[in-house]
Amino acid sequence: MSTALKSIRSIAPLLDRVLVQRIKAETKTAGGIFLPESAVKELNEAKVLAVGPGGFNKDGQRMEPSVKPGDKVLVPQYGGSPIKVGEEEYSLFRDHELLAKINE
Repeated sequence: MSTALKSIRSIAPLLDRVLVQRIKAETKTAGGIFLPESAVKELNEAKVLAVGPGGFNKDGQRMEPSVKPGDKVLVPQYGGSPIKVGEEEYSLFRDHELLAKINE
């Protein structure tokens, strides 16, 4: 299921959801050779664009999300809820579905 919107700024994730955009793989090698789209794999790296306020634990206290906007993360190969805005594709994941945070 995909949703078409006019602007990505109109999306505010709820609870423990995280809005990410996958980082596109390079289509050009270091030597300057252009690769066809069929040879380029989709990366599991993504940039966090927006984060919800966090979910609630069993005691009813809000749990802080583990990432913040601007972080780079590893996301699962499959999953998430796809969102399409124009030609750009984004995904919504739950905080606990993210695999790792990339510290640079």
